[in-house]
Amino acid sequence: MPDPSSWLHKATATAAGGHVRTDDGGLSSTLASPLAPHCTGLTPEQLLAAAFASCLHHAAVEAAGEITDEAHTVQVRAEARLGRDDDGRYRADVRASISSAGLSRQQLAQLVEHADRLWPFSSGDSTRHRLTVTPAENGGR
Repeated sequence: MPDPSSWLHKATATAAGGHVRTDDGGLSSTLASPLAPHCTGLTPEQLLAAAFASCLHHAAVEAAGEITDEAHTVQVRAEARLGRDDDGRYRADVRASISSAGLSRQQLAQLVEHADRLWPFSSGDSTRHRLTVTPAENGGR
């Protein structure tokens, strides 16, 4: 992983009490609950699809800037599916597509390849990301 001082962006989000929100207030939404399936709110697969679409869109717009002056027409569609393995663990399958108006097939293929290389969750490299889960310190509870 890169040196901590080399990180460009940082965000923090909290999920609790049936809601998820970013600390800057940019996102706030209710969450579906496995304890109350009748409740409405975003599901994990919806959040995954939105997060992957957002990340890949950012990379695709950056990549498109090197190919065309029409980077504003970039569109990313992501579909996330969750399943369960026999041992009960979740597994995810995310499929994404990129489109951009006015590009030839070759230019679009170049855009997709470049964006996929920029994105930390690329389709060909699962070693570029790491998730660390640790217990939080009790805040006086």
